[in-house]
Amino acid sequence: MPTVMRIAVLTFDGFNEIDSFVASYMLNRARRPDFKAEITSPTPTVTSANGVRVERQQPLAFAREADVVIVGSGFQTREVAADPAIMGELRFDVSRQIVASQCSGALILAKLGLLRDVPVCTDIFTKPWVVETGAQVVDQPFHAVGNVATAGGCLGSHYLATWILSRTLGRDAAAEVLRYVTPVGQQADWAARAFAAIDPYL
Repeated sequence: MPTVMRIAVLTFDGFNEIDSFVASYMLNRARRPDFKAEITSPTPTVTSANGVRVERQQPLAFAREADVVIVGSGFQTREVAADPAIMGELRFDVSRQIVASQCSGALILAKLGLLRDVPVCTDIFTKPWVVETGAQVVDQPFHAVGNVATAGGCLGSHYLATWILSRTLGRDAAAEVLRYVTPVGQQADWAARAFAAIDPYL
């Protein structure tokens, strides 16, 4: 793991709060000074599908430098994927970066050519558009091949965060974060389900 782990959580107008906030919170809950997830956007502020306005912590170019990139989901993902200015900024190197998508974020990874010949997870509404790119969409919440992962369904975001934590800080660190964020009295059940989802890909 690099001395400093920089994580870009790509967040666009129309974003889904669960996708961006759950992943960024869980990753930052690791409480490491050298490990930080930041909301990364093409504009100084972005507005969610429900009207929540957020100031970005990093500009879009940060995603090219980051060690981990999470492409979030939202109601305007098709517009983002069709925007040459935004897509031109998104040049990833999966030989050194962990690159993941949540729900409709898979469409952006597919358009970038990162999901060829691998099973892809996405949400039920985005599935037809991802299939149009030639990607093979599977009916499961999480899948990863090497440094590329996809998650489907808003609450699948905690699988994505658990996988990233396990890959970068180790399983014990991921388990500790899960113990904090999952419902009291159900921590063991939630952890067992999360690790069952991600363990085949670690």
